[in-house]
Amino acid sequence: MTAKDCILGRRSIRKFKADPVSHDLIAEIVETASYSPSWKHTQITRYIAVEGALKEKIARECSSLYPPNGDIISAAPVLMAVTIIKNRSGFERDGSFSTPRGNGWQMYDAGIASQSLCLAAYEQGLGSVILGLFDQSAAEALLQLPEDRELVALIPIGYPDETPVAPRRKPVEELLSYQS
Repeated sequence: MTAKDCILGRRSIRKFKADPVSHDLIAEIVETASYSPSWKHTQITRYIAVEGALKEKIARECSSLYPPNGDIISAAPVLMAVTIIKNRSGFERDGSFSTPRGNGWQMYDAGIASQSLCLAAYEQGLGSVILGLFDQSAAEALLQLPEDRELVALIPIGYPDETPVAPRRKPVEELLSYQS
C-alpha cells in the first residue's frame, strides 16, 4: 500500500466490530507514528491506550459536548488518548518562544502524529476517527495526566463495521495558488 493509497482510502470510522485489537498491533502502530516530524525533534506526543471500564467511563462522563462521541468511544475496542508534553514544541531551551506562534506549534506536532497514527492503523486494517469534542478537564482527570501533559485528542480505534464513501473534495484550483 502506498502513502497515496492510505491517504485516499482512509475514512473516519464511527462504527466498529467488537473484535479486540491486540496490544502488539497497537504498539506497532504507535511505533510507526513515532516517526512523525516534530518541532526541533522534540517528540512531544504521547499516547495512552484506554480499554475496559475506564474507556466506558470516559465515554459516559466526557461526551456531554457532543453525546454521539460517547457512543463512538463505547463501540471502539480501544480509545487512544493523544497527549502532549507542554512547553517544549515552539520553545527555546531558556523557555522563550521561538516564533510569534507561541505554544501553537504543539498542536501541529499533535496533529501530524494523530494523522500518522490513523494512517498506520488503516494500513493494518483498523479504522479510526479523531475526536476533538469532549470534556478535556474531566478526561484529563480520569486519565490522571501529570501536570506537564495535556490531552489534545481522543481517537477510537478498532476493526471497521462500516465502509463510508469519500466525501466530495474541493478542486485543486480552489486549494492551490502560485506566486512569483
